[in-house]
Amino acid sequence: MSALSADRNTPRVERGVRVFPVAAGAVLFYGAQAAINAAGNAVPVTTALGLKGAGRVEKRADNTGGAAGAINVEVAIGTFRFNNSAGGDLITKADIGSDAYGVDDQTVAKTSASNTRSVVGKIYDVDDLGVWVMYS
Repeated sequence: MSALSADRNTPRVERGVRVFPVAAGAVLFYGAQAAINAAGNAVPVTTALGLKGAGRVEKRADNTGGAAGAINVEVAIGTFRFNNSAGGDLITKADIGSDAYGVDDQTVAKTSASNTRSVVGKIYDVDDLGVWVMYS
């Protein structure tokens, strides 16, 4: 394709809530960080590779006894505050704009811990109560 030579009506999707199938045996709690696994199913964020940060769970989804995709979960896109890690993985204001790595469904860290954690979002801000993470 070539560059535009006239105005273009470019469609957009409003950021809001997306719906994902839930992985077999997974429980996602309201307010938790959700991720998408390699099979395309929603799981709680854990210290694991291969996950893609999806956002904040909007309503608890318990698929304890179900097969993958037996139920769905609503996940909000946006910027949400989660717990900060500690020690060498403590996120500071100097890390704003960097990747946030998932520790668990309520905690983010500064590093991948020697390639054991997945990127879940971008660090938007840091305050005394935690880290604001952007999910897209």
